[in-house]
Amino acid sequence: MKAKKVEFENVSKKFSLHAKKSQKVLNLFSVRTKQTKEFIALNNISFEVYEGETIGLVGLNGSGKSTLSNILGGVIQPSEGKLEINGETSLIAISAGLNGSLSGVENIELKCLMHGLTKAKIKEITPSIIDFADIGDYIFQPVKDYSSGMKSRLGFAISVHTNPDILIIDEALSVGDSTFAQKCLNKMNEFKEEGKTIFFISHSAGQMKKFCDRVIWLHYGAVKEIGDATEVIDNYQKFTKWFNNLSNENKKKHKQEMLAKQLSLVDHKKSHVTEDRTSRLKILLKNGIVILPVLIFTTFMLLGF
Repeated sequence: MKAKKVEFENVSKKFSLHAKKSQKVLNLFSVRTKQTKEFIALNNISFEVYEGETIGLVGLNGSGKSTLSNILGGVIQPSEGKLEINGETSLIAISAGLNGSLSGVENIELKCLMHGLTKAKIKEITPSIIDFADIGDYIFQPVKDYSSGMKSRLGFAISVHTNPDILIIDEALSVGDSTFAQKCLNKMNEFKEEGKTIFFISHSAGQMKKFCDRVIWLHYGAVKEIGDATEVIDNYQKFTKWFNNLSNENKKKHKQEMLAKQLSLVDHKKSHVTEDRTSRLKILLKNGIVILPVLIFTTFMLLGF
């Protein structure tokens, strides 16, 4: 039996919505207003993925695909639920993890160091990374001057050379030319043959059917369907055809209805956790702990003074 590589059990991700910067400052110190709006980007997501599987992620824009990929890549943490990842992950998204002020070569060293590679290993693989990215002399220029296609090329080249156990590809093949996309797919097929686990986010139904074993269809933060790649993609295409045939007014109405379900109003008067945190903060201030200057300084910084 193949080893389990990823498990999501009732995972949710919520983001607080702040109408004012002052609310954001207070939230840093767990001093919240009575009511706060939260956006539920992912709601009660559960699935298991095993060694060697390639999983596709599809859904309309705003359905939570990138949020899920960022959780998989360790960029953000879930708000609720159980998450288990067995292996080293590497997230490939346009410009993900790249420092715009550094050159391409400097970014190669930085990202490889972050993945735990030694200086000797980085020196060994750098020529191969540069060759794979194939962006010419731009490799010596600051990344902030790159096009989105060049950023994607460099990010993909670095990530596949760090030899991760779990590869997460978030729309990285949606920019650039078809020749580079095919080069990436060939590399991904090599990983697949080696038994690595891959998450693949793309708007290309053809790539999904050809490359993925199973597909997860996300719809405004919830799982609508999980199953065989061809079956789920066919159902998703039927839905998108229906959606695209709607009038602009009905499209807007559908989106508003879905987004309304992702908003929740949290009443912090009923939250014992928040009350406890607020009480602790008041005690610290009352006892003269030097936290007030920090609070004032942070407030001025965030408010732009």
